[in-house]
Amino acid sequence: MLNKKMKIVIAGGGTAGWIAAAALSNQMGEILDVTLVESQEIGTIGVGEATIPPMRTFHRLLGINEQEFMRATNATFKLGIQFENWKQIGEKYFHSFGITGKQTLITDFIHFWLRGRELGIANEFGDYCLEYKAALKDRFSINDQAKINYAFHLDAGRYASFLRARAEARGVKRVEGKIAEVQQNPESGFIASLKMDSGQEIPGDLFLDCTGMRGLLIEQTLQTGFEEWGHWLPCDSAIAIQTESTTPAVPYTKSIAHHAGWRWKIPLQHRVGNGLVFSGQHLSKDEALNMLLSSVDGKVLTEPNVIKFKTGRRKKSWNKNCIAMGLASGFLEPLESTSIHMIMTAVTRLLQLFPHGEIRQSIVDEYNAQAESEFVRIRDFIILHYKATERDDSPFWRYCKDMEIPVDLKHRMELFKDFGKSNQVEGELFRLDSWTQVMLGQGIVPSSYHPIVELMSEQELQNFLKSVAAEVDKNIGMLSTHQDFINKYCGAM
Repeated sequence: MLNKKMKIVIAGGGTAGWIAAAALSNQMGEILDVTLVESQEIGTIGVGEATIPPMRTFHRLLGINEQEFMRATNATFKLGIQFENWKQIGEKYFHSFGITGKQTLITDFIHFWLRGRELGIANEFGDYCLEYKAALKDRFSINDQAKINYAFHLDAGRYASFLRARAEARGVKRVEGKIAEVQQNPESGFIASLKMDSGQEIPGDLFLDCTGMRGLLIEQTLQTGFEEWGHWLPCDSAIAIQTESTTPAVPYTKSIAHHAGWRWKIPLQHRVGNGLVFSGQHLSKDEALNMLLSSVDGKVLTEPNVIKFKTGRRKKSWNKNCIAMGLASGFLEPLESTSIHMIMTAVTRLLQLFPHGEIRQSIVDEYNAQAESEFVRIRDFIILHYKATERDDSPFWRYCKDMEIPVDLKHRMELFKDFGKSNQVEGELFRLDSWTQVMLGQGIVPSSYHPIVELMSEQELQNFLKSVAAEVDKNIGMLSTHQDFINKYCGAM
């Protein structure tokens, strides 16, 4: 045990602040003194309501009961994302959370599928994936016979409240009020304390900046710098509203491209989250709002929340004794539902590299290197959706189609086009299946496949493909409808 508890001060609440508070108090509460500062007068964006499967691992780390969490947040299940109008207007494809087919040590399933497609004996690629077919048939269950990979749609505000209750039960202290001044050590430049508008001073050893895009500590105080990526991701605005549910919730998010960006539809138990992401250079705010309002079903429950953003990242996520988390660390549009995940990886990274007493530069450098790698890999995956398009119906899409892209992404796209290979980097969030589904969906079809698949006779290949598809169909038969399972498993009161 340390002789003295390390003082952690979290500036800002919302999803980022309370995820950090809940995780730190759960894992290291006995040796930390955690204080979270937030003001009820400062609103949170609260639109990151779709998630990805690693969230379940994080919840297990915190000992969170899934049914309790889902009831508290009016959550539904998510098996992937349906993309509409991204390749061409009127076309759809699906990025599922599942593994498609079966692969060998030598090569991936797509090579068997490509050969089968050439011979005219292969089904649609998604027919070999349980999660894909379950989503489109509106089926879902959790059972040992048909194991399924899933995430959630949730109410972000209720999720923050749920985590707050857990954190406070473990000793996290919450201070209400606005931060009037960030006080620094005159010699080291380290943050010494936060001075509240009430006059109260809150000293700390390590400060977590969860103040959103304004980055009160990491940027306004420490002037860390920001690396902009708007030339690759030209959308800079979003509008979000909530509507009443008019139909049962489907187990997937919808992402529907329009002439200057895209819009989302996220079904919860009690309502639907809707939003429109756009480039202000190609669409005015009033035009965007009219487009969004004309596209929704059901009664509008909230005033439109207009969000301006810059895509990019802080040049350092950890600077001196301050770590930026959530929107304070950077912004990537929510196209692949990564915002909550990146908060969770940030706090997990801190737990793994937690300093023992003095903050040493080697730890800071390692944290920053890992954070940068994560940001860049996810950024490239999102750029892929824009670059690999056949749309040329608007200036926005013509720009995306013609723009220069990062070297690593260009190599990945060329490798897939030439050989059907998705080159996954160690520790990368998005797996081979994700890259494969999006590239195929966006119209990048490999021109060749691995020669080893020709060792199979046509009949053997046909039998193999049929057996994989039959196994998927057998498992689909074991699943309930999504709504029936929600009602039984986690229906909100």
